[in-house]
Amino acid sequence: VMRRNPFGMDICCRKGSRSPLQELYNPTQVSLSNTAILHQIRRDQVTDTCRANSVSSRKRRVLTPNDLKHLVVDEDHEMIYCYVPKVACTNWKRVMMVLTGRGKYSDPMEIPANEAHVSSNLKTLNQYSISEINHRLKNYMKFLFVREPFERLVSAYRNKFTQKYNTSFHKRYGTKIVRRQRKNATQEALRKGDDVKFEEFVAYLIDPHTQREEPFNEHWQTVYSLCHPCHIHYDLIGKYETLEEDSNYILQLAGVGNYLKFPTYAKSTRTTDEMTTEFFQNISSEHQTQLYEVYKLDFLMFNYSVPSYLKLE
Repeated sequence: VMRRNPFGMDICCRKGSRSPLQELYNPTQVSLSNTAILHQIRRDQVTDTCRANSVSSRKRRVLTPNDLKHLVVDEDHEMIYCYVPKVACTNWKRVMMVLTGRGKYSDPMEIPANEAHVSSNLKTLNQYSISEINHRLKNYMKFLFVREPFERLVSAYRNKFTQKYNTSFHKRYGTKIVRRQRKNATQEALRKGDDVKFEEFVAYLIDPHTQREEPFNEHWQTVYSLCHPCHIHYDLIGKYETLEEDSNYILQLAGVGNYLKFPTYAKSTRTTDEMTTEFFQNISSEHQTQLYEVYKLDFLMFNYSVPSYLKLE
């Protein structure tokens, strides 16, 4: 099927041309081959970490359909994207809607943010049969984006617990955190859950009871648990710190780089390293150590060094 898109180019479908996977591992352009080396280093880092931590990382050998619900499939360009909340996932979902929309959308930024998160707008890997899943995991280019784990965590906290409009999170998690972590909580705080402190949030995350009760919410779940990089071989690991370059590289590999660019905009509210440092100042070294243990595999796997502000025991 060929559909014309507003750019006057054929955004769909690549049949007959090289797939992103071929372009990645056997680049035809020099500009692509230099970047390929960087991504090889990132892939090796993941492989080495999985091997070194094989006890904890290989415990579950078989992935269930539930494990695959974060993997968005683009049939036309033979790509699979594992989305990680708080790592530009709204914009990447918008881009995936342009890529899979067969001409329905042309500008990612014209897609409202809430529409990008409507699950029926994108197809995920858990909707396929087992043989179809295996075929796609083998033949499609798989990628994800990662971010410094504690910066991502602070970003999630700021977004979900300090914004007044996030009442569903306050009710669902805030009330639970206040009830469990705050001595002498007022009736109002117990009812609303809209004033959770970062220290309380951290105490909730490291509480063994929390881990036993239910999996973490996807906004603070580890990348390791959301995307299963020890069981799924990702061809590309993009980083939030080099978001534009990595994203546009992927679009180039997909053969759409000439007319589809990753949306960029300077957000003054974005969580920075300095901000993260500030949030961690009131966290005891004991709690910092325990929290680091929770996110340790993400730090190691994606080559993030232990933050200088941490006082680990």
